[in-house]
Amino acid sequence: MAIAKEKKSTEEPIEKQLWKSADKLRKNIDAAEYKHIVLGLIFLKYISDAFEELYNKLSSAKVDYAGADPEDKDEYKAENVFFVPAVARWSFLLSKAKQPEIGKIVDDAMDSIEKENPSLKDVLPKVFARGNLDPTTLGGLIDLIANIALGSAKARSADVLGHVFEYFLGEFALAEGKKGGQFYTPRSVVELLVDMLEPYKGRVLDPCCGSGGMFVQSEKFVTEHQGKLNDISIYGQESNQTTWRLAKMNLAIRGIDSSQVKWNNEGSFLNDAHKDLKADFVIANPPFNDSDWSGDLLRSDGRWQYGSPPNGNANYAWIQHFLYHLSPSGHAGFVLAKGSLTSKTSGEGDIRKSLIEADLLDCIVNLPGKLFLNTQIPACLWFLNRNKPAHRKKEILFIDARNLGHLINRRTLEFTAEDIKQITDTYRIWKTPNKKKYEDSKGFCYSASIDRVRELD
Repeated sequence: MAIAKEKKSTEEPIEKQLWKSADKLRKNIDAAEYKHIVLGLIFLKYISDAFEELYNKLSSAKVDYAGADPEDKDEYKAENVFFVPAVARWSFLLSKAKQPEIGKIVDDAMDSIEKENPSLKDVLPKVFARGNLDPTTLGGLIDLIANIALGSAKARSADVLGHVFEYFLGEFALAEGKKGGQFYTPRSVVELLVDMLEPYKGRVLDPCCGSGGMFVQSEKFVTEHQGKLNDISIYGQESNQTTWRLAKMNLAIRGIDSSQVKWNNEGSFLNDAHKDLKADFVIANPPFNDSDWSGDLLRSDGRWQYGSPPNGNANYAWIQHFLYHLSPSGHAGFVLAKGSLTSKTSGEGDIRKSLIEADLLDCIVNLPGKLFLNTQIPACLWFLNRNKPAHRKKEILFIDARNLGHLINRRTLEFTAEDIKQITDTYRIWKTPNKKKYEDSKGFCYSASIDRVRELD
């Protein structure tokens, strides 16, 4: 029995082993606070590794780097690598990990990196000298993270660290429960949205971007389909500053340009950071049924082309905000509370009717419960298309995915790769002429004419 148990632990992926060890070190620190400590250190390790790799090349005096100065900041800028001062390099921190003042040393390291790299200004956490984080715990974390990319993994350390960062974001969201859902959309939901939208090329916008998962997944999608990463550019906005910091780190660790991911505490409705942007894709998971969205200040806003959304619920304000930012051939995919499909309060039914009559609605996916960490409210996915294919004009595809997914713990469900494929294949077949012929499937998918939708009100 003991042997079988041991075999299981050796098969555990590195990110799971690391999470267990990091969680053990957490002791009495709240998960919401601990997240910034651990993710901050992973980020520091990532930029230090990338820096050292280039530093060694510049020091090697090989033909390509003859006469290069490894301490010249411009050399790093030219290669799109963050410059890491000597006091912030991982080897230096590792040598000080057992010292009682290690917290202050790490805070100073974060500070010095921000000073040398303007794009990281106000992004990095400086929480390491706080009283509730004892030096022994911090030293243990530094030792733990030092082992992330050893041996053969060293060459692909950025990929490994990016993967660990993303996995930890998800685990922290689970640990925080309800609050975790505010910065993290479950990975399988993001994968489903991105796979259905297929953002191969163009501008991708998420106006409530949380920790940036939609962008990371969009880039992954392009890579997996042998596309060119330079063909997509990302635009985002986040009103919570600590969440915005996570997004900036999450994107930087992936080498994704986040210069157009903006923070302001007023949010996208009151202070739209990308006013003139017309995006090819909008991907989002806005807060469900948000009653505190300042609707009373925006009664006559130009974005409300299909009707004025009610002050007490932002759902239809979000839909019209997304539409406002779509190019003439743009697509949007987003999560909303399921009530958005049937609600008639305060003119919501009239706005929905206008959207349907304008033939903007492509597809609705009815989601199972327990997918989201921060709410038990039933949810659905909406897909809008400003340029529907001729053979699908005046039709809407309805997919019922409530029987898909599996429980990963008592409270949380996720989709498998097969579930995602089943939904996306159905949508692709439906919207692509001359592909395999689409057929309705009782209890799973139905293509309804707008006349039929009108008939059922």
